[in-house]
Amino acid sequence: MTNVDIVRKAQSEFLASGRPDIKTGMEVEVYQIIKEGNKERIQRFKGIVIKIAGKSELEKTITVRRKVGAFGVEKIFAIHSPTIEKIEVLRQFKVRRKSIKFIRELTGKAARLKEIKMDKATLNTAKALPKVELPEVKTETPKAEAQVETPAEETKTEEK
Repeated sequence: MTNVDIVRKAQSEFLASGRPDIKTGMEVEVYQIIKEGNKERIQRFKGIVIKIAGKSELEKTITVRRKVGAFGVEKIFAIHSPTIEKIEVLRQFKVRRKSIKFIRELTGKAARLKEIKMDKATLNTAKALPKVELPEVKTETPKAEAQVETPAEETKTEEK
């Protein structure tokens, strides 16, 4: 059992189920739980995923960008955060890069992306969580310790 297996096993307990497979170029709506005092409310944030980061499944984050008037607003969400109630994929655009940060500088017709026609049901199918099964560790029963004789100190006698 390697250290990576141990980390995956520990992280698998905290993965949220029901999250879709999110890719760069998708238009998503993130429902985030906001706590204000003793009240809770759900805030929606709708925008395009411009970046996905994180090595392991638990560390995955998405950067979502939306245009508000003349300004662009970006938020970073941890996909498996307990404050995220759900992530809904609205549509998907054709993107050939891992990060489309270049869209920040584009305006008007230049900022348009070509949409890939898909129905919402296939876009929002829940991603299967990785199953981590650790191999069974065989424990050997300690054998009866054999009596190991230590050689007695030999004394040398000198003959004259």
